[in-house]
Amino acid sequence: MSNPVINGINQPIALDQKAAQIAYYEFVNRLSDQPDELLNHSQLLGTCFSLSPFLKNCARHEAELLAQCLVGGFEAPYLRLLEDTKKLGFQIESEADFMAALRKAKRRAALVCGLADLARLWDGETVTKALSDFASACLSATLDFILLQQSKAGKLSLADQESPQVNSGLVVLGMGKFGANELNYSSDIDLVVFHDASAAMQLETDDPHTLLNRIGKQLIRLMQERTSDGYVFRTDLRLRPDPSSTPLIIPIEAALNYYEGQGQNWERAAMIKARPVAGDIIAGERFLRELAPFIWRKYLDFAAINDVHSIKRQIHAHKGHGEIRVKGHNIKLGRGGIREIEFFVQTQQLIAGGRNPSLRVNGTIAALYQLHREGWIERAPADELADAYRFLRDMEHRLQMVQDEQTHTIPESNKEFKVIAALCGYSDNKNFSNIVTQNLKLVERHYAGLFEESRSLSSNSGNLVFTGHDDDPDTVKTLESMGYKRPGDIIRIVKNWHVAKIPALQASQARELLTELVPDLLSAFAKSASPDHVVFTFDQFISGLPAGIQLFAILKANPALNDLLHRILVAAPRLSTQIARKPHIFDAMLEPYLEDQIPTASDLEKLLRDTLDGISAYELKLDAARRFFSELRFQAACRFFGGTLSTRNYAAILSHLAEAIIAVLLDVVISEFESHHGRVPGAQVCILGMGKLGSAELTADSDLDLIFLYDFDQESISSDGKKPLDPTVYFIRLMQRFIAAMSAPTAEGIILELDFRLRPSGNAGPLATPVESFLKYQSNDAWVWESQALTRARTVAGDSLLRERVQTEIPKILKAVRGKSDIRAEIAKMRDLIEKEKGTQNTWDLKTAQGSLIDIEFISQWLVLKTADGNPLPEGTFDILVQVGEQHLQRSEVDLLIKAHGQFSNLLHLQRTCIGEANLDEEFPEGFTPILSSALDMPDLDSAQAHIQTMKKSVHAVFNRIFKDKKFGSGQLPQKET
Repeated sequence: MSNPVINGINQPIALDQKAAQIAYYEFVNRLSDQPDELLNHSQLLGTCFSLSPFLKNCARHEAELLAQCLVGGFEAPYLRLLEDTKKLGFQIESEADFMAALRKAKRRAALVCGLADLARLWDGETVTKALSDFASACLSATLDFILLQQSKAGKLSLADQESPQVNSGLVVLGMGKFGANELNYSSDIDLVVFHDASAAMQLETDDPHTLLNRIGKQLIRLMQERTSDGYVFRTDLRLRPDPSSTPLIIPIEAALNYYEGQGQNWERAAMIKARPVAGDIIAGERFLRELAPFIWRKYLDFAAINDVHSIKRQIHAHKGHGEIRVKGHNIKLGRGGIREIEFFVQTQQLIAGGRNPSLRVNGTIAALYQLHREGWIERAPADELADAYRFLRDMEHRLQMVQDEQTHTIPESNKEFKVIAALCGYSDNKNFSNIVTQNLKLVERHYAGLFEESRSLSSNSGNLVFTGHDDDPDTVKTLESMGYKRPGDIIRIVKNWHVAKIPALQASQARELLTELVPDLLSAFAKSASPDHVVFTFDQFISGLPAGIQLFAILKANPALNDLLHRILVAAPRLSTQIARKPHIFDAMLEPYLEDQIPTASDLEKLLRDTLDGISAYELKLDAARRFFSELRFQAACRFFGGTLSTRNYAAILSHLAEAIIAVLLDVVISEFESHHGRVPGAQVCILGMGKLGSAELTADSDLDLIFLYDFDQESISSDGKKPLDPTVYFIRLMQRFIAAMSAPTAEGIILELDFRLRPSGNAGPLATPVESFLKYQSNDAWVWESQALTRARTVAGDSLLRERVQTEIPKILKAVRGKSDIRAEIAKMRDLIEKEKGTQNTWDLKTAQGSLIDIEFISQWLVLKTADGNPLPEGTFDILVQVGEQHLQRSEVDLLIKAHGQFSNLLHLQRTCIGEANLDEEFPEGFTPILSSALDMPDLDSAQAHIQTMKKSVHAVFNRIFKDKKFGSGQLPQKET
């Protein structure tokens, strides 16, 4: 037989050739037939038996099986063993006989897997998969045995006597290495067992909890009790929720409630590898799907990562594995060991798996390469860690197969160390030690680089110490050198954070995180014109936080966000309020999605549909959509605020995002509505976006002007559902349901406010309008202001055929309006009415004041009505001015309007994003005024204000000349008014 090398582990080498020879012949003498082929394996067998008393003993009992494997191959005998084991629960009625048969099967499996491993015929992943499959077979056989016993005793009624576990409601999840199909050679199996009371199997007892507990105890006893035949698997159920006070088998509903309300981060990490291994497999898969939101949180949970990582630090401290050594080193829990590779993988999965389902892989090596494919790690670390993992796992098997002990520690005695080295294929102990050390140090290096960076409370500018009664003189000097004018007050504030009784700092972890953040925060705040003010503002900000751990953990993990946060605090109270209410929203800034692309509505719609895919409950879909919307809107706002997103692109993203939300939630609402009321035959619906949504110019706090249109087979008298409705009532209620989905306040907030006043008859009309009535009204009865509104109309959701029809008809309707002689007068009248009701002298009102955006928008709408020819219309004020402006205006006027529109829109978006519409009449935040001045390339606020006033006067002069000058159309204009 050849001597292959796999991952640095070779076939065993004999320490004593004579002992190996004797061991081989002891084995051969037990065979009834001694095939010649066995001589080819004499060295391997003798070596294995001389080094492993456990395998030697297994071969003494199962010599014929081993000979069969060596002559014909290991795979077929193993698969027969697997199938035979699964049937034991049906074939044996005596408990003692069942336990004996199961233990003999385990001995055979240990022998087959051990020799296939040592011969290097199976690699490590094949071995661990085989061991895991065998454990599942044992559990399945044991459950069959128990359930059939209990059924015969009248304690329960099975759903299927031929398949007792099907529809039993007993969910057996394999955890840890068992769940990942990575069992050790002599491993415990970690299980959690739940029961679904709604399953078809009925418990025929007044005390189901006692019966279930008895089943759990019997399962453990049959698996792990030692008899003269040994044991099967040591079985550990301590990973279940609150094991000190809960029964062995927990009701599924109670488990879900626990995980939702009290589940710990280490339990999330443990559940990454959870897998149904026996029992009601379908119920187990369903349970894991329901648990997915707990395991895979959508936002990046850096506080959770710190929490999980603390477990590893505790293991190091408790086990005393502070340094890497070979003899006496624990290759599972010690530094550079198996656990560090697993944590390396799992922590990154916890970070990103909520947003990227492809990372939800439960095998360690498979997850490593998936992390590489998704760009989280480079190929080299993936390859190196995968090879080290294989080496350490193979070595772990050899440690355990000597005496079938669950050990992970390399022996300290020279004699025992030589045995392990020989089992790994090394005759030179020093060479073997070097190989082990190289692997451990490689793992330690990758792990430390990702998770063990330590930081101190200091800064590049000097010491920063905030302990003791008196102010530290060096800290005062450091703060002064950084630009702080009131270092004593800064020191007092930082000291108060350690004892403050505010919600954000009540947890010790929050205080520890903030303490580590202080140097970076103070450095970032020092970049502002008034750093002291920023610290005071930050102090007020965290005083309003409901909790601090999440935000502080995000900032600690991403120092670049500190600068953005300080700018938001001093200049954008609206954004800081959003962070204070939902700190996790700030980690949306870690996503690069909007950095180098402007997603279309279709892009965002697909992304949202993917996000909702797999969520079945209606309310959960709505909440997920709300989170999706708030996170992307916040991300866009921060990009715009930070200067990496132009005004037009920002408005486009907000508009595309709204369009995507409308399209997806309309489908969600329709599906839910149809489940109760069915469909109206021939039904088609579409939503018409008006105003700034229609022109793709939404701002951060725009509401949505919508019109809901529908059509159906006019011969229909009702919908076809279990609760049929009259067609008119059907569409009105459908629209009411959609409004509630978009605007009803929940814990996740609302999506957007909706406004339907632009529908025919305004608020007096029905919410849903038949498409024929709408088109007829717009053609024959619409006021000029309604035709103005129609210039910005665009279908944004609904049935494609109806959308196409409406979108085709709108330009034709506007073409008919073109010939009306009173357009100018009516537009002027409407502008005067708005001035009377909403007029203001506030320079910074850039929406409704004279000469502001409303004047420019009215001019652009008039241009559309003047040039409408039945073809598709330009979208947006800027495009209208560019494409048709010079047909009716002087070039200088068009240039003025384009420039004013760009500047006013930019300032309006800054206002709405940073402070909101309601704060225009108040004094701007100190940090916001430089932003206004800078946006206009002005040296100060007074200069900016004077510039805006001049621009407004010029715009309003153009407006008056168009709409109030009776001679307009004569002279040098490009085209006369008809």
